[in-house]
Amino acid sequence: MRVLSASNLIRSTRFSIFAALFAMLTLGFSSLAQAADDAAKVVYHVDFKNPTRYSATLTSINNILNYYDSQLMDADVQLVFVGYGLRFVTDDDLKGTPYVADKALNARRAELKGRLMTLIKVRDVKVWLCDKTRSDVDLPKSKVYPGIQMTPSGVAKIAILESEGYSYLKIQ
Repeated sequence: MRVLSASNLIRSTRFSIFAALFAMLTLGFSSLAQAADDAAKVVYHVDFKNPTRYSATLTSINNILNYYDSQLMDADVQLVFVGYGLRFVTDDDLKGTPYVADKALNARRAELKGRLMTLIKVRDVKVWLCDKTRSDVDLPKSKVYPGIQMTPSGVAKIAILESEGYSYLKIQ
């Protein structure tokens, strides 16, 4: 059995403490670097008919993108329309469907469309429409705004994005 002198014991203890601190700092910085390298990922869900609530959703998307830009962070923001959300991705009045346009929507349609198109074209927001919703009311794909992608199931798309680390947001 080897006995350490007091000075060797102190040196050995200092080395152990230094090694432990170095390991903690290295692991901490590497996880911070990993977080900084990853883009913030958010998916917004629109399945409601209220144009004011939809406007708040567009404002929220713009605000989150502005924040990430100010922090020099990349952001991957996606928007999924399901059900009543169909009203916000077409100029068609959807007469004879549960999603028929009303006065409130028609009064704001041009403004809301312009804001959505800006998010798609300028801010690189990826936008999805539930193709089941669209096909259930026989809306031709040609009547959906350009830049909007179809997904077989909007709720499945949201679930897939969440499983890939996207945070789910829905404006109330």
